[in-house]
Amino acid sequence: MACDSNKTPCTCTYISCSRHGKCCECISYHKRRGEAPGCLFTKEGEKTYDRSITMLCKDRLNNKQ
Repeated sequence: MACDSNKTPCTCTYISCSRHGKCCECISYHKRRGEAPGCLFTKEGEKTYDRSITMLCKDRLNNKQ
């Protein structure tokens, strides 16, 4: 599968990460760790830096539109 990280800007606020803006690397990294990348969280949830799947579910449930 081809990966183009230049389609949309990275929404993760952890700028100093070596994978910042490199979506394929970021997703692979978090997948290996059993985590979700910051871009899947709401703005508020992303700021916690808790990338657990449990936190992602809580974030999404608490922020339903």
